[in-house]
Amino acid sequence: MASASSRPLGGIIAGHFGDRIGRKRVLVYSLMAMGVATLLTGLLPTYASIGLWATALLVGLRLLQGIATGAEWGGASLLAVEHAGARHRGLLGSFTQVGSAAGMLLASATFLTVRSVLDPSVFDAWGWRMPFLLSIVLVGIGVFVRLKLEEPTVFLDVQAQERIVAHPVAEVLRHHARAVFVTIGLRLVQPAMYAILTTYSISYLHLRRGDTRFALGAVLVGSAVAIVATPCWAWLSDRIGRRGPALFAIIGMGILVWPFFAFLDGGNLAYLPLVVAVALGVFDAAIYAPGAAWFAEQFPVEVRYSGVSLGYQVGTLISGGLTPFIATYLYAVGGGAPWLICGFISFYAVLSLAAALAAQDPVRTDRLPRAASPAREREIGDLA
Repeated sequence: MASASSRPLGGIIAGHFGDRIGRKRVLVYSLMAMGVATLLTGLLPTYASIGLWATALLVGLRLLQGIATGAEWGGASLLAVEHAGARHRGLLGSFTQVGSAAGMLLASATFLTVRSVLDPSVFDAWGWRMPFLLSIVLVGIGVFVRLKLEEPTVFLDVQAQERIVAHPVAEVLRHHARAVFVTIGLRLVQPAMYAILTTYSISYLHLRRGDTRFALGAVLVGSAVAIVATPCWAWLSDRIGRRGPALFAIIGMGILVWPFFAFLDGGNLAYLPLVVAVALGVFDAAIYAPGAAWFAEQFPVEVRYSGVSLGYQVGTLISGGLTPFIATYLYAVGGGAPWLICGFISFYAVLSLAAALAAQDPVRTDRLPRAASPAREREIGDLA
């Protein structure tokens, strides 16, 4: 929770500097911060060695990871989307989205591998540190790649035309609040359902059936399917628009959560990997895949880093970050029945549905109609 709660702060900080000094430099700094925090987590002294200081240091490192994560998504997605042509924004932006499923798959596989290779006592003593320490290799590769990237032309044009905004976060809240709320709304049901599928369902199965044998395997299979499905949905959104796949996904998740919990209660859990794969590959990916492009299309380039980061991270905190805790509370209030949890997810689906209907969809309107105001015309030109 410490990591999730600090993500909006990371988005605000990164948005400010990303809109002022460039996407590339902020991305390099955010990855270095994430690498340092992760490496130091693997080097932390134990509670037996330094007592409560170990807990305090761990919380501090998790907060730093959250700030870095909040800074990461906006910059990575904008570099992909702003380098893409008008007909490929969704597809190229989706590779940022693939990182979520790939990260879940890689982290779970690494954990399983280390745990299976080492004796349980060795794993508990020091083996758990290995994945954290090995992450420095990926960080080094990532920094090297990012240093080779160029700033998007649309941002360089803003610099050349001296259109840099002094306070982009304040600017986006003052003049683009509607787009921020739309972005937050689009982030409600997908992260919440994702948390149910990949996190809360494991605890639920333990409570209801005492059987979690298939749970981690289901997450691995679902993540692998999502990696393949995400670019396909994004490609489709470049052809028919963002709204259609999003509406399909939102309505589907709002309905799917009810039979999903019925399955967890009484279904054959050997089929759980298939169920999760369908949920992630068909419904989750349909709205998550075009998200990078769709969120960017809500904001002009001058404040785009701030806008997408603020909307995305606040929505994710409200939804995915809080859902496991809310679900636990609703489970207790409901007397051990899951139906209040299902109602909660369906309520989020209604809010996301309203946001999807309110969002601009440039693909469907042929790169947005021309507007009367010069500021709006600049925005349209930047998106085209």
